[in-house]
Amino acid sequence: MSTRADVNHDFTDAELAELAAFGTIESHRRGDLIVAEGTLAPDCIVTLSGHTDIFAFTDDGTRRVGWMERGQFAGDLSVLTGQRHLSRVEMGADGEILRIAHGDFQRLIAGNSHYSDIFVRVFAARREFSNNRGFAAVIVLGPALDRSVYALRDLLARHGVAHRWFDPAEGPVAAHLMAERGLSEAQLPAVILGAADLLVQPTPEQLAAGLGLDLLPDGATADVIVVGSGPGGLAAAVYAASEGLTVIAIDSLAPGGQAGTSSKIENYLGFPTGISGGELARRATVQAQKFGARIVAPVRAAAIDRDGDAYCLSLADGRRLRGRAVVIASGAQYERLPIDGIEHYEGRGIFYGATPMEAQLCGNAEVTVVGAGNSAGQGAIYLAGVARKVHVMYRRADLRETMSEYLVKRLEEHPNVELHAATDVVALHGADAGDGRLSRIGWRDRMNGEEGACDCGFLFLFIGARPHTRWLPAEMVCDDRGFVKTGTDIAPLELVRAGWSLDRMPSRYETSWPRVYAIGDVRKGSVKRVASSVGEGSVVVSDIHAALAEMSGTGD
Repeated sequence: MSTRADVNHDFTDAELAELAAFGTIESHRRGDLIVAEGTLAPDCIVTLSGHTDIFAFTDDGTRRVGWMERGQFAGDLSVLTGQRHLSRVEMGADGEILRIAHGDFQRLIAGNSHYSDIFVRVFAARREFSNNRGFAAVIVLGPALDRSVYALRDLLARHGVAHRWFDPAEGPVAAHLMAERGLSEAQLPAVILGAADLLVQPTPEQLAAGLGLDLLPDGATADVIVVGSGPGGLAAAVYAASEGLTVIAIDSLAPGGQAGTSSKIENYLGFPTGISGGELARRATVQAQKFGARIVAPVRAAAIDRDGDAYCLSLADGRRLRGRAVVIASGAQYERLPIDGIEHYEGRGIFYGATPMEAQLCGNAEVTVVGAGNSAGQGAIYLAGVARKVHVMYRRADLRETMSEYLVKRLEEHPNVELHAATDVVALHGADAGDGRLSRIGWRDRMNGEEGACDCGFLFLFIGARPHTRWLPAEMVCDDRGFVKTGTDIAPLELVRAGWSLDRMPSRYETSWPRVYAIGDVRKGSVKRVASSVGEGSVVVSDIHAALAEMSGTGD
């Protein structure tokens, strides 16, 4: 856990002299505005003399949350990413600052590992400190099991945006904030962004725009466009950007993909105590951005077309991107149960991931987890730490057929977990209050047909895998389940029908279209593990280099 000591760094006089080459020295009087709240692509501010004060809006009003003395720098990850800056920086005493413009700061980070390590480490520690201390300039107001509230909080959590949430039914804080802003319950959910901005019943896309999460212009171009920012897509972005290629990576929700919903991954190399999928995604995102990759979400790919020697990617909102190579890393999503009306309970008791946000909702409650893979096991163990009882239901007779042994043993030994082999969830029932919440589930034993029910208002689904490939053209060769074929999985006749025009065969991750690749869960035959997706994302970059060299006639 980050401490106050981690969130600051003191540059030496020699380091300040080196940094001066990247910025401009300014003299200011006490009270001068240095960085306004709401600024997009904020500058990096280093204090040279006097001190600077940082002010931010909280549920207690606007207050000073920090100050920077000589050799210290203000800001957070928005200085690196260009997202909206949600605090105000003022001169606290007469003195001088070094202002490094956003573009110059990005060049500094990309080209100097010493300063890159310092800035990235401190910015990341500040984000963690804000989350752990409950400090946030973003406040969500709305009921606990309102699906719109869940969607907004899910977006913020997945993007690592520190925020606080207040339910009007739980305590006076929400009522106080609503009265200050002139809000009625009929206008909820609402999101307060700092001291000035209020979003009433925003969509996740509108919230993302308010935070500056999507700054991608229409017509943007890159060497490589990555569709999907799960572990594989992020790995491709990191390796491609670090090797000098320009990269745009998009995602329909946020970086992390399906792995981002994992509460704890314990068998990923290099993390002996485990790491949450969300934290792994946030670290990889910062790493990619450090090398200059543009990570944009939430945006959804709608179509891909040939555009001469390049490819044009059309987004659902009408924007068009152009790239010389495309990496399809759009992943797969968990299947719904085949029960009529299940969508009515999604976000109102049915969830597809077990993160701290979901755990906050089901504390001391009875919950059911459906699934027999590692994600289901990790989720069940995590929820067992907060729930009164966790039922794990799965279709197979033996959990060990599909789940790692260490997870099976923990489930078997946990006093709060009850395992139900060869069992299907067959019915869903709402609360008597008529508020749309799930309150009870029905189940059936696959061996003897016995049926039963339990009072359970929370159902977590980790079953099946449906690839995100509906946006791909018919000429892109997929198997009968929709997974993309690559390399030697593509038959010669399929290549002919797809219009393959090169003298060579597709490389290992190349699809039936040249320089369009598929990696991770979306690819036919892939191993559904985080490490495997990361490996494919890193390896595919060498194939991209070879193909781009082939285009320009510089290949061997």
